[in-house]
Amino acid sequence: MTGVFGVVLGQILLMFLYLIIGYVLYRTGLITQEGSKALAHLLLYCVLPCVVLKSFCIEYSAKGAVELAVSIAAGAGVLLLSMAVSWLFFRKDPMAQIGVAFSNAGFMGLPLVTAVLGGEAVFYAAGFVALLNALQWTYGQAKLSGDKKYIQLGAVLKNPLVLSLLGGVMIYFCRIPVPQILRTPMGAIAGMNAPLAMIVLGVYLARTDLKAIFTRPRLYALSAVRLVVIPLLTIVCLMLLPAGWRQIGTVLIIVNAAPIGSNIAVYAQRLGLDSSYAVQMVCLSTLLSLITLPVMLSVAALFGFV
Repeated sequence: MTGVFGVVLGQILLMFLYLIIGYVLYRTGLITQEGSKALAHLLLYCVLPCVVLKSFCIEYSAKGAVELAVSIAAGAGVLLLSMAVSWLFFRKDPMAQIGVAFSNAGFMGLPLVTAVLGGEAVFYAAGFVALLNALQWTYGQAKLSGDKKYIQLGAVLKNPLVLSLLGGVMIYFCRIPVPQILRTPMGAIAGMNAPLAMIVLGVYLARTDLKAIFTRPRLYALSAVRLVVIPLLTIVCLMLLPAGWRQIGTVLIIVNAAPIGSNIAVYAQRLGLDSSYAVQMVCLSTLLSLITLPVMLSVAALFGFV
């Protein structure tokens, strides 16, 4: 358990350093708000799809196929749990409800999965990350805007992470060989995930009022539900998995214990909502996750995960 705590804490501190870099770059004028938007688009449309696709570039096995199906089904269940808990606590505040329901699984969760369990374990998180982004893209925007046009199949199929999941599943089940000339750049681009994501979050942090972040009680309530209540319930629910599938459970605990996803700030800005509120909830939960993530993983270890 001590080893797990150390690995997670080390990864969190490394990501915090990236966060500081983004903060300093924005404060010194070396990166602009438009520049951070471009980096966010690079992450969503290029880096994260490479992370997902890379996880499927492994040898097919019947056991792996079953584990993939289990990880997707369990991931869907965990997401529904998070959405239900968030609705229960924040149903009168759509932005809080959507922010708390969906973790920063892609930008923070996947690097932590890699650090704790190795790059091959991302295979078990791919379905969760794609489903989360599809739900944010559709249900999330519909809830925030009050417009049901976002809940359409066409909208889901425009999501780059859903497309990369479908492509990855095809590569895996059809046993399509991916030549090394493609694997090498795919791996290099996937490796940009943690630094770029945290630099973008650092820019978000630099753009908001630090005093408001630490003096707004509601933000602590949001963070508590996202970082403590939901992860603990996730651990309890995933204890139902047989012992042989506990690594799948560990992966899902990690990605669902991550802080509020930064996409809520992007969607708030896109829909003309209070983006400063969104940025504040992302930043405070991210900072508090430096404490909660190692603790949640240590709790999970007590129950046979990790």
